[in-house]
Amino acid sequence: MVSGTIRYWAAAKEAAGTAEEPYTATTLAGALEEARARRSGDDRLARVLERSSFLVDERPVGARPHAEVFLTQGGVVEVLPPFAGG
Repeated sequence: MVSGTIRYWAAAKEAAGTAEEPYTATTLAGALEEARARRSGDDRLARVLERSSFLVDERPVGARPHAEVFLTQGGVVEVLPPFAGG
């Protein structure tokens, strides 16, 4: 297990109720599950996460399975919900 920070942007920040929070996990899937578990009974963040894209240490995750995206000690996960506008 490693620890780092999840940063939430736009609708993800609103749904999470915070701009950032710590994680302790090995993979992106684990970090996101931990974030969901902190909000049991409130599925707003879970719904936003389903349609968000992610950067891990400034690198796009893309279509890779989240269970195969390994996190680094002190790393940063950015949660980017779809943005509107041009």
